[in-house]
Amino acid sequence: MNLLQLAAVGAGGFIGAITRYLLAVWIGQKWGRSFPLGTFVINVSGSFLIGLFMYLLTERLMVNPLWRLLLVVGFLGAYTTFSTFEYETGRLVQDGEWLLAAANVIFSVLAGFAALKTGETIARML
Repeated sequence: MNLLQLAAVGAGGFIGAITRYLLAVWIGQKWGRSFPLGTFVINVSGSFLIGLFMYLLTERLMVNPLWRLLLVVGFLGAYTTFSTFEYETGRLVQDGEWLLAAANVIFSVLAGFAALKTGETIARML
């Protein structure tokens, strides 16, 4: 591991974390916070982008490995929010919102997997 690799991960992570925060705030302001829609949208779009980028960067394109570190490990690693997903689901349970908690788990997992496969499929067609 060298300094350039660490810089790629750090730069991607910096941008990914800021993007996640801004998108979550915007979604919360626009559609409310009774359901963790911001985290849901971020995790599904992050799953799609991981499927797309990993296929393109490992199977299709001959690019410098730093791009994978920047985009997937750094940006998408900081952009996706599994720990936030777990916390918000726990809060829904704590608040007695069992149906919303179950919906969050089921739809996040199913939509995230579907988004991952869609990203891979689109990448294969490029």
